[in-house]
Amino acid sequence: MRLPNWLGQHLAAFRAVLVFTVLLGIAYPLLLVGIGLLPGLHHRASGSLLSSGGRDVGSSLIGQSFVDADGNGIPRYFQSRPSAAGDGYDPTASGASNLGPESVEDTDGSPSLLTQVCARSLAVGALNGVDGRRPFCTADGVGAVLRVFRRDGLTGPATRAVSVNQPAPATPFVESFEGVRVENAVPGEDYSGGVLTPVRGDAPANPAVPPDAVTASGSGLDPHITPAYAALQLPRVARERGATEAAIQRLVDDNTAGRSVGFMGGKRVNVVRLNLALDDEFPVR
Repeated sequence: MRLPNWLGQHLAAFRAVLVFTVLLGIAYPLLLVGIGLLPGLHHRASGSLLSSGGRDVGSSLIGQSFVDADGNGIPRYFQSRPSAAGDGYDPTASGASNLGPESVEDTDGSPSLLTQVCARSLAVGALNGVDGRRPFCTADGVGAVLRVFRRDGLTGPATRAVSVNQPAPATPFVESFEGVRVENAVPGEDYSGGVLTPVRGDAPANPAVPPDAVTASGSGLDPHITPAYAALQLPRVARERGATEAAIQRLVDDNTAGRSVGFMGGKRVNVVRLNLALDDEFPVR
């Protein structure tokens, strides 16, 4: 008996679902699990867990925040780079902020990337006793950005200038621009008619705070910092731990990896491993 055409099509689709379910839903996952159990791969397959005091405290592949209840860095620990994953290093919300170089003006209570970088740089500088100023940042840690209104729209002399990232009653970071008094921004007012103008300021060309201290990684989970950021923090950690800088540098070196595959990227310091080593060798009593 010949089956109706519509029934034959449904049976063929059902068989395809069964075949691909077995292949991709059962066989393939089991194959990968089996590969992960091979000698030399088992540790990686289990998540590269790190233990301290007989309990798991993290993974060497996922960063952690070493801050107090108020979000301030704990001085005795090396600090990780910022994270945009959830509330910070949340593996269930891995991702970046998706803010780029064009993000310089704060909007609707959301800080721009520039303002985030400025605020972080001041905080890192204060924690480590160095100059946290950066170009295009105000002294109070927001983006030094003006909306400049010109006589002919985009050209001509300035007729008005507004510090858009400094709402009243803050003091504008400059008194005047091209002979025009700089105003504070008024929340809710539309300044889109002005030309967006970042102002460099007098910050050093090479900031003391390195870039990875103020920017998040693409995944938000990176446990590494650059040797430059580790070097910036080393005197503080040595002082808090009551150890010599040479002793702390030895632990930094022990937890520093070279370029991936010998040529990709740069040297990197695993902050999670480093802080565990600090607690083991130089515990704070």
